[in-house]
Amino acid sequence: MFGNRITLFRLLGFEVRIDASWVILALLVTWSLAKGIFPGSYKGVSESAYWAMGALGALGLFFSIIFHELCHSLVATRYGIPVKGITLFIFGGVAEMDDEPPSARAEFFMAIAGPLSSFFLGLAFHGISYAGRQLGWPGTIPAVTSYLGFINLLLASFNLIPAFPLDGGRVLRSLLWGWKGNLRWATRISSGFGSAFGVVLMLLGIFSIFRGNFIGGLWWLMIGFFLRNAAQMSYSQLLARKVLEGEKVRRFMVTEPVTVSRTLTLDEFVNDYVYRYHYKLFPVVSYGRLAGCITVRQAAEIPRENWKEHTVGEIAAPCTPDITIGPDEDAVRALAIMSRTGNSRLLVVEGERLLGILTLKDMLQFLSLKLELRDWKA
Repeated sequence: MFGNRITLFRLLGFEVRIDASWVILALLVTWSLAKGIFPGSYKGVSESAYWAMGALGALGLFFSIIFHELCHSLVATRYGIPVKGITLFIFGGVAEMDDEPPSARAEFFMAIAGPLSSFFLGLAFHGISYAGRQLGWPGTIPAVTSYLGFINLLLASFNLIPAFPLDGGRVLRSLLWGWKGNLRWATRISSGFGSAFGVVLMLLGIFSIFRGNFIGGLWWLMIGFFLRNAAQMSYSQLLARKVLEGEKVRRFMVTEPVTVSRTLTLDEFVNDYVYRYHYKLFPVVSYGRLAGCITVRQAAEIPRENWKEHTVGEIAAPCTPDITIGPDEDAVRALAIMSRTGNSRLLVVEGERLLGILTLKDMLQFLSLKLELRDWKA
């Protein structure tokens, strides 16, 4: 889902990150507040004051989204669902969870926590705005807090729409799941609503563009496209989990992986391995043990004319948990790691020994055959 992410800080044990796309949203929000919303609703201040209000409003939105996702995360951990962190991106924020909720009850309380937190913030910001006017604060402050109160109430209301993966869609899924006791069926129905709602937003966006509202229409079009894809992807991911559940990593791993030696020059590494096998990651093996990993990106950081002077061992880095997994781990966990990190290859290790390579391609081929044969539990 995400590209380049920057970790900002840790909050109550959760890493808070921003995706590069969040910068676009922050600039759009600041610009629209400074040039449109605040000049229209609060007159009589300088241009620089409007830009300061816009920046403060964007920071308030940043805080509001983090608070919303933090409430999701706290409830999720209360029910034993591991949360890797909170990431903000162009369409808002997401609490990154590797597993599905363990029960319909957990799903309901985890989902409803977000809108309730936004309703709380909306009322709190409106209260601050009212108090500020009564106490004679500079008008710019009540104007910003009033906007933040409105945007939080709007965020809560929008998220309660029963369209998966919005919070309202997750509430709907929890109710259907609790009724039928079938998570797959509940996900299929709720994600169907989500996909349909995405199409409605896309049509609304196209209509707005033809009516002359190009920016607003383009925004609705993008949100609709994102929601439709996210709904369809959520159902596909759940289906994959169901099919792969109980399968061990060793069943899919390639037991004779391509490895490189520490003594190879970077020139030999690129020409004899990268261009031959077309992989972006290679395990480095020394005397029968895993000594580290080297990626194409690491090699690219060394100037081309110096490749013959440097060896793989000089720039190889330790293999992190994001690219390694044990042979007896569940394949569902491997799929979750791949989904979270974007890595399509994992090293299967036992202690310091490299046992094989697990690729997303091999897992997807197995998944396709299982689905075609309908050889899996509903």
